[in-house]
Amino acid sequence: MPDRPGQITLKGNPMTLTGREPKLGRKAPDFTVAANDLSEVKLSQFAGKVVIVSTVPSLDTPTCNIETRRFDKEVSQLGPDVVLLTVSMDLPFAQKRWCHEADVHTVITTSDYRSGDFGRKYGVRIKELNLLARAVFVIARNGKLMYQQLVPEVSSEPNYDQVLDVARALLARDKAEKPQPEPVQAQT
Repeated sequence: MPDRPGQITLKGNPMTLTGREPKLGRKAPDFTVAANDLSEVKLSQFAGKVVIVSTVPSLDTPTCNIETRRFDKEVSQLGPDVVLLTVSMDLPFAQKRWCHEADVHTVITTSDYRSGDFGRKYGVRIKELNLLARAVFVIARNGKLMYQQLVPEVSSEPNYDQVLDVARALLARDKAEKPQPEPVQAQT
């Protein structure tokens, strides 16, 4: 897997990402991660839905906690045709505990701890820490990757409005049978 040094920073220190970034406008790579009950979760399970995938270093850190709670609240208002997955390297048991304590209901927390499949396929594994970088991906109902945002500083929050606007546009397009919106590379 290729290394991409200096793509992000952690408290100002450059970090190296491993893996390849997926291509906007193309089919999003399928991946396998672990659910809180240790069962497998695959992107392909959500075919026909708009999928928002948020990656975080650890739910037990302040920024990841804030981000995941906010996405849980915001995405819950978009309806049942949107799935929210949060992927981290946290063990599934820690994720389950966090979900209970945070009282979240929309987000599906998943772990990449077993094989790092997601981190490699989406190019967000931080080599120095074996954690995932902060990033957000939006996948259309047809499985195409329509949005990606790699947050340059790991301790910063993503641009929530851009993510939610893309998800809303995909939902509106589906209702009105409008042409597919153009893929968006986030500017942060």
